[in-house]
Formats: sequence, structure tokens, C-alpha cells
Amino acid sequence: MPTYLDKILAAHREAARADRRDVGRLLADASRCAAPRGFTVALKASPGVAVIAEIKRRSPSKGPLGPDLEPALVAKAYAAGGAACLSVLTDAEFFGGSADDLAEARSAVDLPVLRKDFTVGLADVCDARLMGADAVLLIVAALAPGELGDLLGAARGLGLDALVEVHDEAEAEVALDAGAEVVGVNQRDLVTFEVDTQRAVRVAGSLPGHIVRVAESGVRHRDDVTRLADAGFDAVLVGEALVTAPDPGAALAALMGVEAS
Repeated sequence: MPTYLDKILAAHREAARADRRDVGRLLADASRCAAPRGFTVALKASPGVAVIAEIKRRSPSKGPLGPDLEPALVAKAYAAGGAACLSVLTDAEFFGGSADDLAEARSAVDLPVLRKDFTVGLADVCDARLMGADAVLLIVAALAPGELGDLLGAARGLGLDALVEVHDEAEAEVALDAGAEVVGVNQRDLVTFEVDTQRAVRVAGSLPGHIVRVAESGVRHRDDVTRLADAGFDAVLVGEALVTAPDPGAALAALMGVEAS
């Protein structure tokens, strides 16, 4: 049965095949960009569970979430609410995002920014750096093990951190074998797109203590954050609950158990 991810990846791989840009030139251009802000460092520096706050206009399963949001304003609200990092969707076809969204958000605050997209080739890694991202998303389910290792190495060569996303213990083993240092456990099922709020807790035991653990999807309340912290997670990535809130900064602060500044 084809999944949401299958359809999205097919579109991205087709776009990659049609991309005629010279990868060597892309690498050279990306290597000349200013040094990235430290995404992993920011997560580790958080006094409690770090929050990666996401700017997300829509999703394939829920439809429009914040189609008219202003990235700079949302980024400032997240910073005021206590976010450690930002995540910005740049996929246009399925999530309504863009490179401009990332650039606008990053220019408004000092926080490191993850490019949230479907990375399938070296050009995607270069593009992340060129648009100003400080970290790139690598999804184990979207890549062959060799691809994962190559893209992880390419990201590091450009100074980018990588959030390596997994959905179960087997994928966690693949991520660790490839050398991942930051592992995100996505609680959303790839077939149904439903959220299993116990998935992250189950997979956490597969991740050694030196790994920065990030829980993704299904984080909506302070109790969710507390439960994930008790399971050993260092950070949570939150999108829908924030972009649909009347006051995203206050919603983020409430997740963290503090008052918005």
C-alpha cells in the first residue's frame, strides 16, 4: 500500500533527476557560506527539554494549518516563548513551504534553523546550506543506508548538523550505524499518518546516552513534554500545536512550563 511518504519521495526523486545543476559548483558555493549557527549545541545547552518550534503552513493529512502565516513574526514569537531552535518546512507541493520562509524566519531571530524537507541527494544538502539552514533533515525510511551515510558526511563537510529521523528500533540501528549524533523519533505512522504517542518511548531504549534524542509529532501539552523527558528525550519538535494556536509564543511557553517573555 503506497504511503504518504512514498508519494512525496517519488516527487522529490523525480525533481532530483531533472536537476541539471553542477553539484561540484553547488558544493563550492555552499562551502563559502557564513558559518552555521550550532543546532546541536543549542539543543544541548537548553536547561530543560529543548523545543524545536516549527513553521509549517499545511500538512498532507490535515490540510491548511497556517497558510497566511508570516515567518518572521512566528519566528519572533517562538524566540520569545523560549524555543531553542526553529524548524521550517521548505517543501512547496505538499507542505506549502519555501526557501523564502526559511530565510525570512532565520533573519528575524538568532536561533539555529533546521531545513525540514525531504533530502534525497547531495544537491538538497547544498541547497539547505545555500538558503541559510543550520541543520538538515535526513529520514532513514527515505534513504538507502549508503545514501544516509553519504549525505550525513556531506552535511558535516559543509558545517551542517543533521537530524536523522527514525520510526522504529530497526531504523534507529541504521541511523546509529551511519554515525548519527542527533536522532529524531517521529511518532507519526508512515502508512496511516496517525500518531502513536507511545512510539517515542518505545524507541528511546534503542538510543545510547550520548545521542541527542528528539521526539517528533504528537506533542501538544505540557504533560506530553514531561512524559518524553522522563523517557530520556532531550528535545521535542512541535509544529501543528503551535502554528494553529492563537498565540504561538504563549503556546510554546506553556509547553515548556514557563511564561512567555
